[in-house]
Amino acid sequence: MNLLLIFISAAVVNNYVLTYFLGLCPFVGVSKKIGPAVSMGLATTFVMTMTATVTWLIYHLILVPLKLEFLQIVSFILVIASLVQLVEMFVRKVSKPLYDALGIYLPLITTNCAILGLALFMVMKQYDFIEGIIFGFGAGAGFTLAIVIMAGIRTQLELADVPEPFKGAGITMITAGCLALAFMGFAGLI
Repeated sequence: MNLLLIFISAAVVNNYVLTYFLGLCPFVGVSKKIGPAVSMGLATTFVMTMTATVTWLIYHLILVPLKLEFLQIVSFILVIASLVQLVEMFVRKVSKPLYDALGIYLPLITTNCAILGLALFMVMKQYDFIEGIIFGFGAGAGFTLAIVIMAGIRTQLELADVPEPFKGAGITMITAGCLALAFMGFAGLI
């Protein structure tokens, strides 16, 4: 039951994009169409899950025993950069059109503060290994949920009669704010 609560909390209640406002660059940049949004969400979920796994191991098996906790940010950034490179090479090899559709936002997963935030929150919350993996997967699932919902809304907004001053970034930010308010409604559940 505790693992389910960790997953739901990371995915919905404490959604990284809509609650902590981390990872907004790919959220806004890739959420124009549903296809690339799903792909970006899945890539980010994979990186977040693997980041949670590898950073937990590095922190608890290397940094803590050697009393090098002060190196956690540097080591976490190296792990994230390596994992994103693997994902980028895989996507380029498997699907060149997807690689082109994601564009600059795929390598920007490296600088996605949601992933670094995940690693730091996991240490701060003192999760064990399995809880950390579930936390990472839940955070990635929450990112995917948020970006796909946003892509669906933005796709529908292309057909809507949006007043001229709100077109573009204005309506995108208003929509993101409304989504954030909607997700805040889950805060009292857990």
